[in-house]
Amino acid sequence: MSTATEPSTVIAAAQRRAAAALPFADETDRADARRGFIAALDPGVVTMADGTVVWDSDSYEFLREPCPASVHPGLWRQSGLVVEQGLFEVTEGIYQIRGLDLSNMTLVEGDSGVVVIDPLLCAETAAAGLALYRAHRGDRPVTGLVYTHSHVDHFGGALGVTTEEEVAAGRCPVLAPAGLLEHAVAENVYAGAAMARRAAYMYGAVLPRGPLGQVGAGLGQTTSLGTVTLIPPTVDIVETGQREIVDGVQMVFQVTPGTEAPAEMNFHLPDHRALCMAENATHTQHNLLTLRGALVRDPHVWAKYLTESINLFARDADVVFASHHWPTWGTDRLVEYLALQRDLYGYLHDQTVRLLNQGYVGAEIAERFALPPAIDAAWHTRGFYGSVSHNVKAIYQRYMGWFDGNPATLWEYPPVESAERHVEFMGGADEILRKARASYAAGDYRWVAQVVNYVIFADPDNSAAKELQASTFEQLGYGAENATWRNFYLSGAYELRYGTFGTPTTPESPTALAALSTEQIFDALALRVDGPVAWGHRLVTDWHLVDEDRTHRVELRNGLLVHYDRPDHVKMPDPDTLFTLTRRTLIRVLLAGDDFGVAVAAGDIAIEGDPVTLADLVGVLDTPDPDFAIVTP
Repeated sequence: MSTATEPSTVIAAAQRRAAAALPFADETDRADARRGFIAALDPGVVTMADGTVVWDSDSYEFLREPCPASVHPGLWRQSGLVVEQGLFEVTEGIYQIRGLDLSNMTLVEGDSGVVVIDPLLCAETAAAGLALYRAHRGDRPVTGLVYTHSHVDHFGGALGVTTEEEVAAGRCPVLAPAGLLEHAVAENVYAGAAMARRAAYMYGAVLPRGPLGQVGAGLGQTTSLGTVTLIPPTVDIVETGQREIVDGVQMVFQVTPGTEAPAEMNFHLPDHRALCMAENATHTQHNLLTLRGALVRDPHVWAKYLTESINLFARDADVVFASHHWPTWGTDRLVEYLALQRDLYGYLHDQTVRLLNQGYVGAEIAERFALPPAIDAAWHTRGFYGSVSHNVKAIYQRYMGWFDGNPATLWEYPPVESAERHVEFMGGADEILRKARASYAAGDYRWVAQVVNYVIFADPDNSAAKELQASTFEQLGYGAENATWRNFYLSGAYELRYGTFGTPTTPESPTALAALSTEQIFDALALRVDGPVAWGHRLVTDWHLVDEDRTHRVELRNGLLVHYDRPDHVKMPDPDTLFTLTRRTLIRVLLAGDDFGVAVAAGDIAIEGDPVTLADLVGVLDTPDPDFAIVTP
């Protein structure tokens, strides 16, 4: 397979038109992105103990050059701003580490130490960021930890800034919105394998850096590849108006469930006249349905919470900062910034619902949708991360589901069977490719991608089809203003050319697994049961957890794993087997892959009854595939 193609004349012309239309004369963001700069990490590389590189901001030095034809000029500008890394002062007593992971880490100085807000995605980058802060602000202990919401890039570096012992001793309280643990674990364990595989496409973490490859992710440059950790919260934020003081730092919270994350919160720092907006207002249009997969977010409630933020806090703030990008200073400026963000999500919601009520389907609404001029002209509402196109389709999905109401689409063939029939109807693979090459030459890349996909799914070994599709994806990627679209297209091209790169991150980290409740452990196990294989099995087991003094019953019947706490007051049939162990051991042997026999031999598990039931249970479990195909069958 050949190397990447160069941008076509069609794409180069489109980039020139975009450059002429965008408001490049507005340099405000460039000044804000550099404001308060203290020092950069030099070199901008973070490694694991064994030398494995988990972050390399220096690999983006090419972004300092003029924009090439292979990158949308708006995305080139955004990536150049996001790549600015180092320690920055937000206002007196508040500092940020930016550009050392997908997200920001904020540090608020207290009476005796420093409160850390959102400790990045992995322990290694968080530790490097904290070390950079201490090198310039003194060796202050971490006296508090705040998770603004339930996404991994806002808690994964917890063990890089504090320890479980410090938290357990009460020296470092961990604050988070109520429900964070449940949602964080569900997202990273239940559907973690599929989400992580698609996240590899979305963030382009393994793509070559450069004008023909990965240039950023819009929200941040990419995801770090280090050790994901999690320390469970010790203080739940349950209601708007709740006040907490940690090491002298006063925080007034606003809970915003159902916005950018299922569990999320903003908060005001009244003593600093500063407002933290978590990820509810950033310098890009955000996702209503992220391309890696997630629950569809609610833009209606998102807009309402932004209105509430303005009315509760904004006029009592001199600066607003978030978990990504750079702050905005000045009360009038930040109020207008939040209002435009509010208008963006509210308009997306209301107009999509208006049009779906006129009978338009998601794809039709996305093609005809236009933002109001004032919103469209603001850099921070442009689609570098989310996009009007896929956000509109997400809103349609939220209300109407996958079905567009046309009976013709109610029972379509799945991809391979559909592709085989399309190829036959269209005259065979050779004829399709002949016509597709003409469409490619004409610059109709969307159509080429669609029809060549049929050929690949009907004949995965057709090298000519894969070559043409890879080139098509590259042109679509070069032309995308949205970083995640670019990364998806270029990742697809990469895998067509060189084979699968798999999943570079591991969603099920040991500390995330350790945070699972007993119910979540068995929920996660139930999702791995191969139903048809398990049809003929009927098992009843009890799992007595000595550290919780509870017995959890697990039944396998009709291909379904049913589980519940065994009630003390109800006479129930005896189980086939009783296992006695700790919750930690349960996680080790059922989810983390430790050998059950070794645990029994070590005395970690006691068994009463038929030991074969465990082998029967394990025998019906499926293993997630972190390398499943995406651009081929």
